[in-house]
Amino acid sequence: MQTPTFIALRYLRSRSHSRFISLISYLSIGGVTIGVAALIIVLSVMNGFEVEVRSRILGADAHLRLGSYGEHGLPDWQNAAQIVHSVPHVTGVSPFIFDKGMLRVGNSSEGVLIRGVDPGTLSQVSELPQHIYSGRLDFSRDGMPGILLGRFLAERMEVTVGDTVVLFSPAGMTSTFSAPAVKKFVITGIFQTGLFEFDDAITYIDISTARELFRRGDNVDGLEIKLDDMYQAAKVKPIIEQKITGPYYVQTWFELRRTLFSWMKIEKWMWTTILSLVIIVAAFNILSTLIMVAMEKRRDIGILKAMGARDRDVARIFSAQGLIVGLIGSFLGTLLGFLICLGQLHFKWIALPSDIYFLDALPVKMEPLDFALVIVIAVVLSYLGAVYPARRAAALLPVDAIREG
Repeated sequence: MQTPTFIALRYLRSRSHSRFISLISYLSIGGVTIGVAALIIVLSVMNGFEVEVRSRILGADAHLRLGSYGEHGLPDWQNAAQIVHSVPHVTGVSPFIFDKGMLRVGNSSEGVLIRGVDPGTLSQVSELPQHIYSGRLDFSRDGMPGILLGRFLAERMEVTVGDTVVLFSPAGMTSTFSAPAVKKFVITGIFQTGLFEFDDAITYIDISTARELFRRGDNVDGLEIKLDDMYQAAKVKPIIEQKITGPYYVQTWFELRRTLFSWMKIEKWMWTTILSLVIIVAAFNILSTLIMVAMEKRRDIGILKAMGARDRDVARIFSAQGLIVGLIGSFLGTLLGFLICLGQLHFKWIALPSDIYFLDALPVKMEPLDFALVIVIAVVLSYLGAVYPARRAAALLPVDAIREG
């Protein structure tokens, strides 16, 4: 063990005449420990929520969406689907129609978003079949076209599987006096994705019925595309754009929800910055502790310098003390944060109402990169807290230090 580190460790130990300073040192270690543990726990919880939200959205939506700038959608979508299927990483392609309408049952009316889907290829791009809450995925019953409603929408309209509803489409309203297109549907299923945006407003009908209702002819609004790895979306997008010529555009899952995912990243960094203040407070404790140590050890410092210790050797003693506090606090904080997160994963200490959040416990996802980032922040801040006292101690003159000590 090198001399500066050895002396720094001795200064950290409790002695009869310096117990107060040692107590502050231990409190500094405790501050770093709490700050590191809090950062790790919060970042892991935010990672868990981000993964859950992303999986819910991408479970009900696709990784890529091919659309058209034209008013009438994709005219030759079958050929476009074959081309997209040939692109690497593409595992599924399904056509869709997306429009607005009004759902009516009895005296109750609700504006809804209507998505026409192909039941034959829907499972290739969506996890909707796994999210059926009641009934089943069927778009026909007793000769009537079927419709799927989100759970919250169905509860608000007080309908259930087997009830009949009327869907109004503005597609037929070409003038002030023209009537909207109207069609009766039977509710064949109710789904719950866990996302309020989907469960409260979106309905699903068969794509052929949607073409008729919204006057699309043989066209569709676009193609939903599923990949074997969603993080390849940005690389696959330009390949599809090169292969398919015309007034088409391709959007990735991140571009479709840019505001949401961008805010989640900003929020993560914001909480990292805020909780780093806990470690900064501990760094100030380190600074004040080392200033008091330097004042108490003036005589020792003078003797060391008289024996030939250089200024940088004295500075290293105090810098090593701050570094040791940071390393011990980081180790204990990392261990504490890891154990709490591991306990939440296995024992689900913090439960959530599943009917609201579609989760039975607070989600946690531990990322090694987050652990490394938190440790670096803690160690660097602890070291910076020791810089000023180290410079003050190194600047002491041996004669003055011995005489005043």
